[in-house]
Amino acid sequence: MEAPHNSPAAETAPNPAGTDHASAPNCAAPDSAAAPASTASAEHGGSAGGAGAVPEAVTVALTVTSPEEMQELGRRLARVLAPGDLVMLTGELGAGKTTLTRGLGEGLGVRGAVTSPTFVIARVHPSLSGGPALVHVDAYRLGGGLDEMEDLDLDVSLPESVVVVEWGDGKVEELSDDRLRVLIDRATGDTDDERREVTLVGIGARWAGLREALG
Repeated sequence: MEAPHNSPAAETAPNPAGTDHASAPNCAAPDSAAAPASTASAEHGGSAGGAGAVPEAVTVALTVTSPEEMQELGRRLARVLAPGDLVMLTGELGAGKTTLTRGLGEGLGVRGAVTSPTFVIARVHPSLSGGPALVHVDAYRLGGGLDEMEDLDLDVSLPESVVVVEWGDGKVEELSDDRLRVLIDRATGDTDDERREVTLVGIGARWAGLREALG
């Protein structure tokens, strides 16, 4: 569950004994992992043909029934990610944004346990295997958007990292024309229902094969 938001800062994940994740990016999803429930094209970005046409966004809808499945979905997504990718997570407190990011970190094989950025705006998790670092951003207090993020003095190059931003809608889109939006909906009110409806929206040519990659 995402924690309350406090004073901003940036940090690199430490490397204490027993906290490294060495999961390979190509880990296979078990049969119990969440499977696509439906797919569709949405959010037209331009005309369907002609020079300079912007491809339609690709939408993949999933149903996740437990935190373990949410984390496994993150590991599956990690197989698709590459340096320079921007992933924007949207969902209420407790929806599972940090759980999904934890799976991404395991799949990418980065250093340090992925937790909610409670006291920081951004946390950097370097790769343990020469792959891209994971930059985990909590944009809840990031009022200045891209300019403020550039002032964080991160010790990595964002174009060479995978950047995952919680609460980033309307704030960090300028980081990339191609981006993956992950919307997580959960049952509201006083309920123990762990089912989540997850909608992935790949915007830009980079994500044209998203449906096939997750299939």
